[in-house]
Amino acid sequence: MTTRAEALEALARCSNAGRWGADDQLGTLNLITPDKRRRAARLVREGVCVSLGGDIDTVQRPLNPHPARHLMHLERDLPDTLHDSIALDVHGVGTHLDAVGHVYVDGIGYNGRRQDEVVTNDGLLANGICAMREGIFTRGVLLDVAAAAEVHWLEADRTVTAADLRSAETLAGVDVEPGDAVFVHTGLERRAAPGDPADLVARAGLGLDAVYWLRDRDIAVYSGDCVERLPISGPVLPLPLHQIGIAAMGLALLDWPRLTGLLAACAHYGRAEFLLTVAPLRIPGGTGSPVNPVATF
Repeated sequence: MTTRAEALEALARCSNAGRWGADDQLGTLNLITPDKRRRAARLVREGVCVSLGGDIDTVQRPLNPHPARHLMHLERDLPDTLHDSIALDVHGVGTHLDAVGHVYVDGIGYNGRRQDEVVTNDGLLANGICAMREGIFTRGVLLDVAAAAEVHWLEADRTVTAADLRSAETLAGVDVEPGDAVFVHTGLERRAAPGDPADLVARAGLGLDAVYWLRDRDIAVYSGDCVERLPISGPVLPLPLHQIGIAAMGLALLDWPRLTGLLAACAHYGRAEFLLTVAPLRIPGGTGSPVNPVATF
């Protein structure tokens, strides 16, 4: 269990405060340089796109306590058209991109901004999702931790370590580089039987040394079928990926992607790297945005 002193040390070790200037709100997306984008574009060889997003979920259950609400509207003056509206919990089980103003530790968020100074009833005054409005265009890398461990899926009580990430990197035959988007696969989707989803509230997740690995490798985007190990187990630093990654590093966190199609495409084309494109909705003051990420081979 993480102590208070260890938590403070982790925050200091991983902090990117001031790295890209006192006014920065972009965080690790600064690592995606023009040259990085040009090299990522050259990964497109087959011209095949794979959606990494999930369908909007309107069914309430333990994993989705605040389901989306989808409403159809009758337009009496335009009877030949269809209109609808949707309301959703941005940080629920739908695929979404977190803003760097989503998480705070002891009231301090990315780049040293105080929660009580930037959070209002109308949204964030800084570190909001609109800072990422130009989108993400970079190399994506699949790290199949489950395959490296020679299992179909990791058990719910398993902590993903830096050694696990290195083993998956070796299996993939790639070197993770600064500015990459890393997708970690633990086999979570395989734990759900077709047509009868399992309760996946309890799931494997990254430990603190894996978060250090992300910082040491200068990862621009983290994604995958795991975040921290859930349910949380301690009062100090219960969510190291969110608390250290977002609040200290300014890490772009792409949460709840769907990896089944990506796994199939990587196996089919015999490579674990691809072009990732994703852009958030421009929600002023928003703490995140629903997205549909696309991997292109």
